[in-house]
Amino acid sequence: MDETVAEYIRRTVLKIPRDEIKPMLQKWGFLSEVQLETVNFHQIKENISQDVVQLCEENSAGIKQAAVLDIIYNNIYPNKRIWSVYQMNKTGEETEFFDLTDFKKKFKRRLRSALKNVTINFREYEDNAIWIRIAWGTPYTKPNQYKTSYVVYHSQTPYVFISASVLRSNLPLLCQALVIASNYHDIHEMELRSHSLNSLKDIVFKRYSQNFKTYYPRPLPERNVAPETVDLRIIQENKNEKERIQRLNWQVFGDGPQPKIEFAQYKLETMFKSDPKMDVLDKKEPFRCLVKFSSPHLLESLKSLAPAGMADAPLSPLLTCIPQKARNYFKIREKKGLLPGSFVSP
Repeated sequence: MDETVAEYIRRTVLKIPRDEIKPMLQKWGFLSEVQLETVNFHQIKENISQDVVQLCEENSAGIKQAAVLDIIYNNIYPNKRIWSVYQMNKTGEETEFFDLTDFKKKFKRRLRSALKNVTINFREYEDNAIWIRIAWGTPYTKPNQYKTSYVVYHSQTPYVFISASVLRSNLPLLCQALVIASNYHDIHEMELRSHSLNSLKDIVFKRYSQNFKTYYPRPLPERNVAPETVDLRIIQENKNEKERIQRLNWQVFGDGPQPKIEFAQYKLETMFKSDPKMDVLDKKEPFRCLVKFSSPHLLESLKSLAPAGMADAPLSPLLTCIPQKARNYFKIREKKGLLPGSFVSP
């Protein structure tokens, strides 16, 4: 086994939490159960990694096997990467039967016609997700297995999730290969990024409920307060106001968990309105500004503003419509007025 492959397998094993090493190696399937029984998974991780490398040497593991282990790791821990969403478009409304073998063949052919020193590995999952791992090289150097690009493509959908390598110059080649292999016309970045791959999928596939169509008021707990010290009318008014805020908040956000977005960036563009007699602006140019919001969990933070008394209910649609605006990004940019222009989540 090549020393480079051995070192890569060793480092991959070291990244895995101790309790997950054996289950992940079992999913890998390259080492037999008999071989895994010879490994003491209670020793320090460095010794475990050395034992695994030794078994891989006995099986003559190559870069293909090492890459599959890396795909399994990234599939289980996708939040270790930053993912961007891309949308592909067709010229017509026709639908074609998806052939995975043909997709792989076209993808490899396109990339390798532009860059020979590249390794490409695929793995399919039950949710129709195709995971693609690309290690990039140069015309004069071998592929760098530590600077890889990952692509998650759900067949029969126009959406692609990409975690790009450090070499951004390779991204156009990757996009071209995706368009050709999947029989689309072009591809555009949706300017929607996050560490949470599942949240991005929830947004573009509309797999979460943001609006409540029905609402059944729930009584709020009341504290025991002496009637003579507090006006009963004030108590009732406060109770009604809290129920109103709860109702409006649930109508906007629902009661389910929100997709995890960590950063939202609005590019606002609108015309400045003033009295024509004042002649404030000589030229009729749009007013532009950039507004940024950041939080470990932005949508959950927005959801808590009104109940906490930090904002009026309901919240502005500019804040509550972030997932919907992200999905309709390309349609939105064609409209005029005050519009969010981009959504980013580092």
